[in-house]
Amino acid sequence: MKVDGKSMRSIWLEPDGWSVGIIDQTALPHRLTTARLINLEDAAHAISAMLVRGAPLIGATAAYGVCLALRADASDEALDRACAALLATRPTAINLKWALNEMVAVVRNRARGERVAVAYRRAAEICEQDIAINTAIGQNGLPLIEAVARRKQPGQPVNVLTHCNAGWLAAVDVGTATAPIYLAHDKGIAIHIFADETRPRNQGASLTAWELGRHGVAHTVIADNTGGHLMQHGLVDLVIVGTDRVTAAGDVCNKIGTYLKALAARDNNVPFYVALPSPTIDFSISDGLAEIPIEQRGADEVATMTGRTPQGGIATVRIVPDGSPVANYGFDVTPARLVTGLITERGVIAASRSALARAFPERAGAAE
Repeated sequence: MKVDGKSMRSIWLEPDGWSVGIIDQTALPHRLTTARLINLEDAAHAISAMLVRGAPLIGATAAYGVCLALRADASDEALDRACAALLATRPTAINLKWALNEMVAVVRNRARGERVAVAYRRAAEICEQDIAINTAIGQNGLPLIEAVARRKQPGQPVNVLTHCNAGWLAAVDVGTATAPIYLAHDKGIAIHIFADETRPRNQGASLTAWELGRHGVAHTVIADNTGGHLMQHGLVDLVIVGTDRVTAAGDVCNKIGTYLKALAARDNNVPFYVALPSPTIDFSISDGLAEIPIEQRGADEVATMTGRTPQGGIATVRIVPDGSPVANYGFDVTPARLVTGLITERGVIAASRSALARAFPERAGAAE
């Protein structure tokens, strides 16, 4: 994607050919800062502290974390320790586990002297695969936007509401929910995005708005609770969100607040789409509410906010009274019945067990 006209990815190999570069997303939107990962501990910290986030990017970072671990120790025991440490960093996004399984599959039966090279090759393939998948998601989701555009009066934009950040910052490039948005924009379709601020970490305001603005896409940041009002007044044409895990039955786990958007969309007859790469599907579970672990994060994410002061400095302030307990659930589950369709690399499909199994028979069969 473009940052002020310059192509950029969210993760890359540094010129030394082995260390890993990332965008430190905790510094956005006020500073574009990169970080260099040189060992397993760096990779695990980047995921847990959310220097990188978003299901596809977490998976890619974990893959390179395995590579960095094997550089220090290529034994089976070290591989197992590395995977356990990385798996513990974020419990909800299934791409993390998928990527680690992919790395173990190509490394386990190799001679120790071959493991590092094989691991780096597979990690690079995972990154390129993510880009290819998300590009296909964009191509499959574009007709949904084009159909709305054809019904509009000349000059009227297609208004899309999105929640949290499912853009290229959440993936290696292109993004999931934003993939059809960027493609529409680049084709000259008038499009405007309502970006939920997405408390408590404000990833819609700090990340989605930042990347849309840098790419030149028209957008407006709104408070999380504004979406229903906009839908009631006919100001939202469709909702497109991402996801961290989709069950075999089509339930969708995404950033906290997604469920409320789906309810508002259903009540106002606004199509609600979920964009997902196939590694995000967890065919081993069916009931999202009962079986998906919901990450509970630290209280400070709710109790404090960080931003730019009038003097230009960056400051963190407390907004909750001292002593008030805080609950910080990271995700919620939207039942399949509220999802208009799943935008995948193999087409737009129903959020149902049969549709998912037909679209991805190799994944469904492997889980049986």
